[in-house]
Amino acid sequence: MSKTVILYGTESGNAELVAEDIGEELNGGSSVVISDMSDFDVAELSPEDFYIIICSTHGDGELPTSARPFHESLSAASPDLSGVKYAIFGLGDSSYETYSKGSEHIDRVLTELGAERVGEYGRHDAADGSLPNDAAVTWSQSLPLFV
Repeated sequence: MSKTVILYGTESGNAELVAEDIGEELNGGSSVVISDMSDFDVAELSPEDFYIIICSTHGDGELPTSARPFHESLSAASPDLSGVKYAIFGLGDSSYETYSKGSEHIDRVLTELGAERVGEYGRHDAADGSLPNDAAVTWSQSLPLFV
C-alpha cells in the first residue's frame, strides 16, 4: 500500500475534524493524506492506496455540500474502481429517518463502480449528544491498517 487517503464530506465541519483525528492516529504508520472530497480528483483513485471515507448527512438524507462534487464526478466518469479498497464512517442523527444516508450514497456509488469496502461500516449517532471523534478513532483502529 502506497498511502492512506482520508476523504471527508462535510457540511458543518464535523467530518473534517474526524478525518484529522483519524489522520493523527494513523500518523507514524503509513503515509497519510487528508482531503476534502470537493478537492479530490476521482481520476486519482488507485488500487495502490487505501481510502478512509468520512461523510456526514445533510438535510433529508442528502450528501453534504463538500461531498457532492466527488459523487457527481464518480457518477459522470464511471471509472473502473476494481481493486480499490476503502472503509467508510458515516455521521448522522438516528432521530431522523435519514440517519447516515449521506455516507450510504458514497458507499453505493463506490461499490457500483467496483471498489471494495473493507472492515465494519462505522457510524456515529449524534442523537446521544456525543461528538463523533472518539468513536471514529476507535473504529479506525479496527481497520486493516492496524490488524
